[in-house]
Amino acid sequence: MNLEGKAIKLGNNINTDFIISGRYKFAITDINELAKHIMEDIDPHFAKKITQGRSVLIAGSNFGMGSSREQAPLVIKEAGLVAVLAKSFARIFYRNAFNIGLALIETDTDKINENDQVEVDLNKGVVKNVTLGLELKIKPFPGFMQELLKEGGIINYYKKHGELKI
Repeated sequence: MNLEGKAIKLGNNINTDFIISGRYKFAITDINELAKHIMEDIDPHFAKKITQGRSVLIAGSNFGMGSSREQAPLVIKEAGLVAVLAKSFARIFYRNAFNIGLALIETDTDKINENDQVEVDLNKGVVKNVTLGLELKIKPFPGFMQELLKEGGIINYYKKHGELKI
């Protein structure tokens, strides 16, 4: 499975309230509308930087820390980001993201800059920074995780296949 897009870069310790502010938790229930407010406390114009299905979020350590609200990974996916690359992820955020079919890739993100073109090969375990001509190794994703991503998450997988074939 391959993913690619232009990098939008953030720093360390991006918590779920930065991803989508808690002030919208009950005020907006439509995920499409909620996605318009992604990262707005960090950058009010963040949503406008995203090209639907052609942007990759790049972050530092401890991405997704904070609450276990499922809106955070849903907003990232709905906003059109194809993947998140970070040095590390909060555990519950990692699980929630894969449950909805959002790819999270742990790698050294220091060598990826804002607007760099990034390609990820989940089979081979490689992240390419096409802009800089660099290749970063990642642990290849197990087949079942790739299947969950292809189907759009565990619920979609179950609806299609009727059972988990792991």
